[in-house]
Amino acid sequence: MTDVARGQDVRSPLKSQPLTSSGRTITRVCDLVVIGGGAGGLAAARAGVARRLTTVLVSDAPLGGDCTFTGCVPSKTLIEAASRGDTFREAASRVQETIAQIAGGEDADVLHEEGVDVVEGFARFCGSHEIAVGSQRFRAQKIVIATGSKPSIPLVPGLRSVPFLTNETVFALNALPPSIAILGGGAIGCEMAQVFQRFGAEVHLIEAESRLLAREEPEVSAVLGRCFSDAGIHLHLGQHLESVQQTMPDGPVELRLSAGNEVVRAMALLVATGRHPRTDGLELEAAGVALDARGFVKTTSSLATTNKDVYAVGDINGRLVLTHAADEMGRVAIHNITNPVGRLGGRSFKTSSIPSVVFSDPEVARVGLTETEAVVLGGRVAYLPMSEVDRAITANRTEGFIKLIAGPRTFLRNAGGGRLLGATIVAPRAGEMIHEVALALQLGAFTGRLAQTVHAYPSWSAGIRQAAAQFFMEINGRTAFRATHRS
Repeated sequence: MTDVARGQDVRSPLKSQPLTSSGRTITRVCDLVVIGGGAGGLAAARAGVARRLTTVLVSDAPLGGDCTFTGCVPSKTLIEAASRGDTFREAASRVQETIAQIAGGEDADVLHEEGVDVVEGFARFCGSHEIAVGSQRFRAQKIVIATGSKPSIPLVPGLRSVPFLTNETVFALNALPPSIAILGGGAIGCEMAQVFQRFGAEVHLIEAESRLLAREEPEVSAVLGRCFSDAGIHLHLGQHLESVQQTMPDGPVELRLSAGNEVVRAMALLVATGRHPRTDGLELEAAGVALDARGFVKTTSSLATTNKDVYAVGDINGRLVLTHAADEMGRVAIHNITNPVGRLGGRSFKTSSIPSVVFSDPEVARVGLTETEAVVLGGRVAYLPMSEVDRAITANRTEGFIKLIAGPRTFLRNAGGGRLLGATIVAPRAGEMIHEVALALQLGAFTGRLAQTVHAYPSWSAGIRQAAAQFFMEINGRTAFRATHRS
């Protein structure tokens, strides 16, 4: 068996060594067990095989996880179908086709060909290095937990007594509800509000915070709020849901809100109020794996848990609930398993250069810090409205903006524009534009590099160069300014 603790690179055939234990139980021994077949688990399993570890992947759900079946893939398929003007029935069919196509590249047969032993079933810990899957047991030198998250359902009187949708069920709809109420103004709520409105449903979006996407820059909320209102989406901001009821079978769901005893009636209800880690039944205490105050698995920057031989990646550790972050965590964890921190060059998982995108229209993309977060670092801000970007003018899509955040370097201060700290972009192509800034952050580049890079004209990304130039000179009356607290 590979000595993973010493990072040896020894290829062993993909078959576990049987050990007879008490009674009839047979324990299979391997280098690595990965629990969960979503983005983080798949990345960890594949990285394990690449590092020549005998690898077992245990999953109680289809491989691909939430992203493939109930998240990124179906939601973006619906968004594209709505923007093309497809009917809802056409879109629903396309969702299932797309899921099948993408899932086909990550099923058990594909993974087996790659060298991963896939076991179907629910895993629970029965020791610090051992798990049980039904009547089977597996002992591994290292274990990676990647069981993801599930919808968080608020404790609202009457909610659980009425039919409601979550991201796990909404993509199975094959008929458009004439009206829908969406609880939650985060990424899922905003994306789905726009989708259903474009398909022709009456949409009510209810959010307890005073603005949409409350974790983003306030300018983001202002732009998206105007776009949604102009499109006819009914926004109920700063409103708490007091109670829910359905007075007759197959009738509308009635939602009573906190302000003025307002009642919203809709034929469907989508709950999109956040995510909760999937830890139920894992029996983490048997492995000495602790949870934090929020219920997520507690991890170090290397992604190790309170059991140094067990790692947690993806949504379950609460560090960054994004598919591509989970994928990166899976590979970071395996790197640290084979190259322990402090010995052979372990890696820390860092969120500073990992972008996030809300696929609304316009898209909302961010990487790194917001303006408020940069205040304590002496940050400076370059702000450019899309109305001053020629490509946006030619497309008649001038809503949105580009905001770049930079801060002083040690010793060099603001020379070269300082170091990039973050960016927020709201534009039709923001999800593509953000990666230029993400790369600059990853490389630790001077802000001036963005201003020096020649961009094709007229392109959306040319606005990045326009904004970056503000750190050096006045551009069309605009220059960089000191970051301030914004809410």
